[in-house]
Amino acid sequence: MSAHDTDAPVLIMAGGTGGHIFPGIAVGGELRARGVPVVWLGGQHGLEQTLVPAAGFPLETLAFGGVRGKGLATRLMALPRLGIALLAARRLLRRLRPRSVLALGGYAAAPGGLAARTVGLPLVVHEQNRVPGMTNRLLARHATRVLSGFADAFADARAEWVGNPVRVAIADLPAPERRLAGREGALRILVLGGSQGAQSLNGQLPAVFSRRGGHRAFEVRHQCGAAHVEATRRLYATAGIEATVDAFIDDMASAYAWADLAICRSGALTIAELCAAGVPAILVPFPHAVDDHQTCNAEAMTNAGAARLLPEGDGFLSRLGVAIDELTAQRGQLVAMAVAARRLARPDAARRIADVCLEVAA
Repeated sequence: MSAHDTDAPVLIMAGGTGGHIFPGIAVGGELRARGVPVVWLGGQHGLEQTLVPAAGFPLETLAFGGVRGKGLATRLMALPRLGIALLAARRLLRRLRPRSVLALGGYAAAPGGLAARTVGLPLVVHEQNRVPGMTNRLLARHATRVLSGFADAFADARAEWVGNPVRVAIADLPAPERRLAGREGALRILVLGGSQGAQSLNGQLPAVFSRRGGHRAFEVRHQCGAAHVEATRRLYATAGIEATVDAFIDDMASAYAWADLAICRSGALTIAELCAAGVPAILVPFPHAVDDHQTCNAEAMTNAGAARLLPEGDGFLSRLGVAIDELTAQRGQLVAMAVAARRLARPDAARRIADVCLEVAA
């Protein structure tokens, strides 16, 4: 297996959620633009099954799942299953002969990354969240290079802050002070619940908007997840609000360019895209996220004056209404928040990660 073979691919390992997969697609696109072949390793049931082939990358899979929050029987079987997955990953690596391996998270990355080191391949780990996930914490100990989306994600002094990759169309949007200049009339609010939809936002925001002037005060575009489209549309209709409700938004660059304000969860990819686009936000962290990492992600924006942090819990609807009222009345503050968000962006993250994948193979 030669890391110096110029026809050898870079193997990207990411799966499960869009937060792992979309950064990998951005890096894969950067590598492909340089003429470097890319192969993807993921799980058998995550979003990678559709997103990766749609992006034009060949997909290999491993049968391996998580144990966190699972029953005793699953935990007892974890080591034997990891051993089986490691053997399968080693066979895959011998067949693919990649020049380097990039691990972005997801269950399949654990055996894939460990197998890469056992056969002498350079391993690059990139963590998207401020609180590293279990897979990346494990792999970082064995990695050739450790990269992070947030400056303080790893205590390890070796970690390099490169930011989180976003799609080129988002990074190329005009600066917010130009994009938002002179906007008047109804406030354009973009509601994002992530790839699965945020049911608390889907179920409660229509009534919140209705009590604050409805269609006269707001234009709403709401991404709610495939399972909630019809119910969310009915709620807006009942509230008397004309809203564009989508299961998924393919052209996120246009959505961000349109928006004056986002109301959304605070996954790492969402934070990176908000900053790259320069969109101010009310951030509502998913309360059951592992290690409460979404709150930690959100604090990076709120500490910079680019967002409001609004945890769910007692008085959530009242607090949300107050935040919307305040920001609606202060268009100048929204522009200042948008500019602060843009200052946090690392628009060259995909290029820098691609550079590292090639450097370790040299």
